[in-house]
Amino acid sequence: MTDVLITAGELAEFLTKEPCVVVDTRNPEAYGAGHLPGAVNVHEIFTYLATSTPEGMAELKTKFADAFGAAGLSGKETAVIYEQSMNSGFGQSCRGYYLLTMLGYPKVKVLHGGYDAWAASGLPLTKDVPSPVTASFTVVPEAGDILIDAKTMLAAVGKPGIALLDVRDIDEWIGESSSPYGKDFCPRKGRIPGAVWLEWYRMMKPTAEGPRFKSKNEILAECATVGIAENTPVYLYCFKGARASNTFLALKNAGVKDVRMYFGSWNEWSRDPSLPIEEGLPMEAKLTTKAA
Repeated sequence: MTDVLITAGELAEFLTKEPCVVVDTRNPEAYGAGHLPGAVNVHEIFTYLATSTPEGMAELKTKFADAFGAAGLSGKETAVIYEQSMNSGFGQSCRGYYLLTMLGYPKVKVLHGGYDAWAASGLPLTKDVPSPVTASFTVVPEAGDILIDAKTMLAAVGKPGIALLDVRDIDEWIGESSSPYGKDFCPRKGRIPGAVWLEWYRMMKPTAEGPRFKSKNEILAECATVGIAENTPVYLYCFKGARASNTFLALKNAGVKDVRMYFGSWNEWSRDPSLPIEEGLPMEAKLTTKAA
């Protein structure tokens, strides 16, 4: 597959050659203080909390088809998504990439290193706010296969061959916090039973310019530590699908073939008492299971 990631230097050249719509996912204050020329601000890419009921899934698709159409995306342009830096926005630019891919948008790039990389390269910034012409955004229904609901996730619990991959921060994985919004934001703390854990940061490495994604082989090596190979079906989740989108991009770029996401994630799962969870330290859960 062509690389979704584009460097600041590559993007500066790309913008002169190809029709693009640049989307800034940061909050309106950050956007107002300065952004890439022509960039449209769509902060709800990050803030929207999805549910996986049929109505919730339909609302998610309609909402973002409308938002991306309003930003000027018709299918002819390359969508270029960015955040502040790759680790400061919980994967929010990648969430934009995931949403566009899930809706079937044909051409998507993510600015590698985000706004910080563009600014550090001395490339032009502006406070001018564009007035995009609303475009007709076409949804490709079959592209939505990468979006899975709570029922599909539940059916995969205990099923050999499917990796349920939790990419949340460590305090959430061990059940000390329910979310990045606060320890008790959700009613239950823990994880989906049988999930394996790769903290989303592990898809990236520090560089002098800030965090950047690891190479394909480095990402596959990280995956191998939890038994995931290129042919393993992977069902991702985090708290609301942002950090998992960062991992989604990493795994797809590395050649993992079947990667899907439970977008409702822990925010939805923890609020439904009928859905099973594992609590406490993962080692204890494994020992208890084996003893039983």
